[in-house]
Amino acid sequence: MNEMIRERYELWLNDPYFDEKTRAELKAIEQDTAEIEDRFYRDLEFGTGGLRGVIGAGTNRMNIYTVRKATQGLANFIIKEGTQEKGVAIAFDSRNMSPEFAQEAALCLAANGIKAYIFPSLRPTPMLSFALRELKCTAGIVVTASHNPPEYNGYKVYWEDGAQITYPKDEQIIGEVNAITDYAQVKMTTKEDAAAAGLYEVIGEEMDDRYMAALKTQVLHPDIIKEEAKNLKIVYTPLHGTGNIPVRRILKELGFENVYVVKEQELPDGDFPTVSYPNPEDKKAFTLALKLAEEVDADIVLATDPDADRLGVYAKDTASGEYVGFTGNMSGMLILEYILSQKKAMGILPENGAVVTTIVSGKMARKIAAAYHVDLIETLTGFKYIGEQIKFFEQNKDHEYLFGYEESYGCLVGTHARDKDAVVAVMALCEVAAYCKNQGITLCDQMRNLFETYGYYKEGLCTVTRKGQDGAKEIAAKMETIRSEVPKEIGGMKVKQFRDYREDVTLDCETGEKRPTGLPRSNVLYFELEEEAWCCIRPSGTEPKIKFYMGVCGADDADADEKLEKLTAAVQEL
Repeated sequence: MNEMIRERYELWLNDPYFDEKTRAELKAIEQDTAEIEDRFYRDLEFGTGGLRGVIGAGTNRMNIYTVRKATQGLANFIIKEGTQEKGVAIAFDSRNMSPEFAQEAALCLAANGIKAYIFPSLRPTPMLSFALRELKCTAGIVVTASHNPPEYNGYKVYWEDGAQITYPKDEQIIGEVNAITDYAQVKMTTKEDAAAAGLYEVIGEEMDDRYMAALKTQVLHPDIIKEEAKNLKIVYTPLHGTGNIPVRRILKELGFENVYVVKEQELPDGDFPTVSYPNPEDKKAFTLALKLAEEVDADIVLATDPDADRLGVYAKDTASGEYVGFTGNMSGMLILEYILSQKKAMGILPENGAVVTTIVSGKMARKIAAAYHVDLIETLTGFKYIGEQIKFFEQNKDHEYLFGYEESYGCLVGTHARDKDAVVAVMALCEVAAYCKNQGITLCDQMRNLFETYGYYKEGLCTVTRKGQDGAKEIAAKMETIRSEVPKEIGGMKVKQFRDYREDVTLDCETGEKRPTGLPRSNVLYFELEEEAWCCIRPSGTEPKIKFYMGVCGADDADADEKLEKLTAAVQEL
């Protein structure tokens, strides 16, 4: 075993700074060299969004010590910025250890003289974004691992605009976290002392009410909802997460009467006992919801992920009698086209309107935005960049935000939050469904209308996972091979343009001309192909994964399927 790894292990095993439970957990693995190496070969990386990792003892795990260290680094940065008087808002989800990690963060901030505003129980991630803006905090923390498997937890940092930290603040905070080399440098206090000093405040019902009021301002046709609310049947599952109370509340307050909740998945549970993977992108997560939908003859079936920032959708197709799944791109297009068409009809579509999406999201949005004469702005992958654009719009007064979405089942209607919000997405999608029902059509019919009008756009995603330090090296090597040997064609389609966002280079493959990408540097490779096809390669920033995204546009459904299948096979060969 590497000497550095052994020293780290021995320190955690014997130093009384670490609690008895931690030391017992490490004592139990003393004969397992591979496990010790995986837990101690590095510090759990504080990446551009924060921490994410497996819960357990060790430097490469999510535990109270790595959370304290991250929070001390954040506190040091806030103090250098001189904004400690504004305080920090904290929320957490239903995962194992989430309340404990949130508490540790609050007490570390308080020990540094920074007031912590903390929710008393689990809340969706978008409510953290909303609360920190309402309270005018300097930053926010949400303890969540989103849709990761049960053994994971995480810690995301937001800045005063309500979006996750972006450059240069992300790198500066990372620097402060990495500068803490001794856990004894971390300051801590007790809850009693923090409260007595006025540095610990619980926030709750009033903030919930303000959030609900903000969501309702985005409703375009309350009259149609009122008319159709008794006719529309909705099945909903929070997948053991944070969505149950806020989603049911907003639907009830808008008047939707027929909301059926999947009982087995209603209550919060960090072990996610009814699903192997609590992700609304995964069809298996819908098994119980679709069973209930068949029983009650539901029109639509909705699932939110554990921190309620992503929404998965199924709808009944009356033509076939089957429930059809919608990708994040498809549900995003249903909401986008509804917002633009209805605002235009009502005479409230702004001349300087903008739709914001990411480079790996579906391209139908380009056609829809052009049809309504609004700008489409593309950002790097990650909703924080969409949130950042809203900040730029407010600063520069050049655009009015209309809608933001990404392919991974996240979108934002309104600017009450600066992160994807599944609660407002549920509200918007149910309004679209009510409007469609009023027109005598289903969501499936409306999706077919969009394909017929704008083109048969289809997208795919392949993910390759490689565990541990060897896996990380393999992924890095794969990226270098592809960037150094740019293919001339992929799947029989010519590469028209190649973008290397890490090197900030856009290469026109026909002329050889090079220019900057216009986006921040990031380890991402993008290929623009013939016939509106494209593919993109991106290692995950939080997991040992490399993701291959691809999209096509076909003349009809079958043509799009064939093109996507061919492109997917070619990308896998890459």
